[in-house]
Formats: sequence, structure tokens, C-alpha cells
Amino acid sequence: MRFSDLLRMSLSNLWRRKMRTFLTVLGVIIGTASIVVMVSIGIGQNRSMMMAIEQSGSLTAIEVNNYQSFGGNNSDTEVLLMNRDMIETFRNMEHVTSVNPRLDYSVIMKQGAYICDYVRMRGVTQEELEKIPLGEGSLPDPNANTPTSLEFVVGNNVITDFYNEKTNEYYWNNGILADVDFMNVPLFTTFDREGYWNSQGGQGDPPKKYMLKASGLVEGGVDDWNQYSYYMYCNIDALESVLKQIYRNKVIPGQPTQKNGKPYSDFCYETCTINVDKMENVNDILVTVQDMGFSAYSNVEWMESMQQSSRTSQMVLGGIGAVSLFVAAIGIANTMMMSIYERTKEIGVIKVLGCSLGNIRMLFLLEAAFIGFLGGVVGVGLSYGISAIINRLTSGMGDSYYGSSVEPTGISYIPLWLTLAALGFAVLVGVISGFLPALRAMKLSPLAAIRNE
Repeated sequence: MRFSDLLRMSLSNLWRRKMRTFLTVLGVIIGTASIVVMVSIGIGQNRSMMMAIEQSGSLTAIEVNNYQSFGGNNSDTEVLLMNRDMIETFRNMEHVTSVNPRLDYSVIMKQGAYICDYVRMRGVTQEELEKIPLGEGSLPDPNANTPTSLEFVVGNNVITDFYNEKTNEYYWNNGILADVDFMNVPLFTTFDREGYWNSQGGQGDPPKKYMLKASGLVEGGVDDWNQYSYYMYCNIDALESVLKQIYRNKVIPGQPTQKNGKPYSDFCYETCTINVDKMENVNDILVTVQDMGFSAYSNVEWMESMQQSSRTSQMVLGGIGAVSLFVAAIGIANTMMMSIYERTKEIGVIKVLGCSLGNIRMLFLLEAAFIGFLGGVVGVGLSYGISAIINRLTSGMGDSYYGSSVEPTGISYIPLWLTLAALGFAVLVGVISGFLPALRAMKLSPLAAIRNE
């Protein structure tokens, strides 16, 4: 018997028992949709976490900090400094592609009635500046390295740190943004914060103020967040030059000092980023830096633990959904058994006419496979609809947790491979469920089957 004949007979037999076929297919639909939706939730959570990691930094980057050295040197123990020489040591390590130190410094800025007494200014390399997503303006000029020409990019949430000097109200108090124009109106900038507060208390003269303007703004509004939101960024060499000019061999606030209280000859950095060529080399560099005495971490460390947790979650959720498909498999086996009992005489006739046992087995396996295929197709389609409903009902939940700058992905995500795997699994379940009924049909005696009423 030709395969096309077997195919036609299978479809014909299923069509003759429409209600039974429908109910059996319905079980497969529910089972398939349950598995796909359950697994998609685990995949969606993992995808959101991975996007959050990418937003917070590269998977080939190592963050190094040396906060302990900024408390001063009051003991005989040699202080471990992260200065230019140490940065160069990091750069010369094997597999390191670049090292980006960061110099943090706080200033006071005022424009009109609004003031911020703790503006966080961060000097970074030109390489890091070029990564900043600009919403307006341009990057700072690295040659603008005087107290009156220093340029910077303003984070999109910096404006929320400004408050009305008369009412002492912030944006978070009344929902009204400070009337500050970073791009077009200069800001009165005080680098010597300690001197400013001393003068406010009547101790000494007010420190010198400088009028500075921003060169650009980070993209996004106050309700958006990214790693550049709360700082003002400038070229690190320009910032160092400005601070040296302002303090002239004095101790620069925020910089560590020697045991005798004198400043070090070179700037020291609290943090830097070491970029590695490949993710598999990150752990080796990480261990080396930690052995040198620095505190260091990488996103790779917690990414691996999160992925393991995500895989476990997907297995558990998939197992819950698989229970429904197991029940559907029992329904397919029951349907096929009932079909054999009802078609005993038909089986006997085709055996007497010379149909091979292989053809009889194929006939019933095709029927079972069709049930699995139909249920799988509709179940996958239903799962896409359920996934869309879940994402609509939970929209914003993942974004509020991971930060609004992360592209909305939804709590449920169905990749193409999951669709194909679910469809193939549904067909496989159908074939396996129909295997024993097919063997029973093969073993029927032709003469006993023909005599059956």
C-alpha cells in the first residue's frame, strides 16, 4: 500500500469520528500550550536578566575598586594605590584590551534660584565618553582643560538633584523640575566645597566660582535610567588638569594622602574598568587583580549563577506543563485503542487483502501523529496568544525591576526554537501513545477479525 493511501485513510478515519478526535486533540492543545507558556516564562525572565546585565556593563569587563586607600595613610603599612603606573600594569596584562580609570569629584553648581551642593562629576577616558548615549549636544572637548573652559555631559537625572534654594524643595517633593538650562546658560561652579561651606558659616572668604556650560545631555528623561543617569561626565585628563590648577600642590579633596599629610605626586583612582578580549579569559584576569590586593568583580560571576537558576526554573515550569501533555498522551492511547476495537473487521479485511503488518502499524501511527500534530499547531498558536495576554497584564513589571532603560521584553518570551521543539514533541507524544495500539492491531488474527461483529 502506498504512503499516500495510508495518509488518506488516516485522515478519513479521524474525520469519521470528529467529536472523539476533537476531544483528543483538545487534550494535546492544552498540554502543548501549558508547556510552551510555562517554559516561555522562564526564558522571558532569563532574557530580561541578560538585557539588564548588558545595560549595566559588558560581559568582558572587570570593575576594579580601591576605596580603602582613600581613607589616608595612618599606619606603617604601605597603601595600595591605583594610580597611572598601576593602570599601565593592568594594560600590560595578557588578554587585556583596554583599561579605563575613573576620577570622581564633587562640585557645587548654581543657576538662578536652583542649586545642587553635591554634583557628582566623573572624569573618564575618551573611549568611555564615546559610549555615552547623547540625546542632545556633543562630547566634551578634551582640550578644554582650564577651570573656565571645562566641558561635560550631563546625566538625564542630574537635574533632579537641583533644588530651590528659597524653598528647599526638590523634584521628588513637588514633581516640578528645576528650571535649569544646562546647554545654553552657564552654571556658577564651585570646586572647593569645603571652602564654600566654611564661608557660609562665616569662616573665611568664599572660594572662587567658575561659569561652566554643558556640551551635551544624556538621552532620556527623568523617568528613564541607565548607567550614565546621575553623573556629569568629562575628559579625565582635562579634569585632572583643572584640579591641579585650582589647588596648586595642595591636597585635592577626595584624594588619598601620605603619612605626613602631603598629597601624592600622581592622581589616584577609586575605580577603573578592565576590558578583556574574550569572556572565557575574564576569570583569570579577575583572580590576578584580586591577588594583587584590589577588590574586583565581573558580571560573568553572577551571570553564571543566574543562568543556572534560570535553567532550574525552566525545568520546573516545563515539568508542570508536561503533566498536562502526559494526560493528553493517555487520551491519545485511549482513542487509538477504541478505534481498533471499532475497526476490528476493517483491520481483518485489509490483512486478508495482503496489506503488510508494517502498513497496518504505519496507518495507526499516522493517525496518532496527526492528532499530535494538530494539537501541537493549535497549542503553539494558543500559547502565543496567552503569552501576549500575560505580557500585556504584566507590562512594566520587568522594566521597573531592572530599570526603565531596558528594552521592554515581557515576562513571557517564545523563541522560534521553542515553537519547533513543542511542535515536534507533540507529534512524538502522539506517535509514542499510538505505538502500543498499533502493535495490538498488527497482532489481530485476520479470520477472527473478519468474524467479529
